[in-house]
Amino acid sequence: MMNKRIVFFGTPDFAVASLDAIVAAGYDVAAVVTVPDSRSGRGMKVAYSPVKDYALAHQLPLLQPEKLRDPLFLQQLAQYQADVFVVVAFRMLPQLVWAMPPLGTFNLHASLLPQYRGAAPINWAIINGEKETGVTTFLLNDRIDEGHLLLQQSTPISDDDNAETLYDRLAAMGRDLVVKTLDGLFSHSLHPQAQPHVDTLKPAPKIFKPDCLIPWHRSGIEICNFIRGLSPYPAAVARFVNAKGQEVSLKIFNSSFEKCDNSYIGAILTNSKNELKIGVNDGFVRILSVQMSGKKKITVDEFLRGYNVTDWKLII
Repeated sequence: MMNKRIVFFGTPDFAVASLDAIVAAGYDVAAVVTVPDSRSGRGMKVAYSPVKDYALAHQLPLLQPEKLRDPLFLQQLAQYQADVFVVVAFRMLPQLVWAMPPLGTFNLHASLLPQYRGAAPINWAIINGEKETGVTTFLLNDRIDEGHLLLQQSTPISDDDNAETLYDRLAAMGRDLVVKTLDGLFSHSLHPQAQPHVDTLKPAPKIFKPDCLIPWHRSGIEICNFIRGLSPYPAAVARFVNAKGQEVSLKIFNSSFEKCDNSYIGAILTNSKNELKIGVNDGFVRILSVQMSGKKKITVDEFLRGYNVTDWKLII
């Protein structure tokens, strides 16, 4: 009879939810693998990943390899004699790692594969205006997010969802799906299936700083989807030139759309009190909360009390 030993790979809070569910289900977590410590902030203090914090709090054996092909790391990993590896929000594993356990290595992905393969599936699903997404467990192979499917669970995306609310919901769904997947693998009741062929695949590549600039030439609904798909992190960015000719960048976290005839993309309408609207090709996008560089997030009312935007111009 198998010992049901697991090695868990993960980094952010999203992964902590699944690790906690595995521990709560009584599985033997032989080791946890996470990223090396980093230094951040003004004091360059050492920062642990959320997964490391959890592992330390629960006294789980911890590995933090710089390189996943390091012979010493591979030797340590093999010594745990795990039956299966579980990967949640971690970097790509080499075959030397994912092929090691007898039951294979599976990953939890925050989309309904084969759609939204890539690093930012939650963001892109909202940006693209999807009405449904979900979580998927699948076996790793040598292609990113293309392994055989194990289990999936779907959830609707509401018009009020942003990246944060959907992230939290999928993390909660994912923790349950990971345990169900482990149960199925150990009972041999799961039958991996090849991912179905889809004529049009929607990718979910990593989002970089230049990708956060708001595409003002798109429709109002598309712009609002873009804003909520990046809210609160990494956040959509609008650029302006103020009355002094200085460029000002604003992170925008919340917005709404007013459909109407409009002939001037980029027009700025404000009552200088509680209303800030930007003209788009089919109406106006109303800005609701913002953040100046180096400042805290505030409502548009607070922002307009401190800044006169009547002479500002939008950079399109």
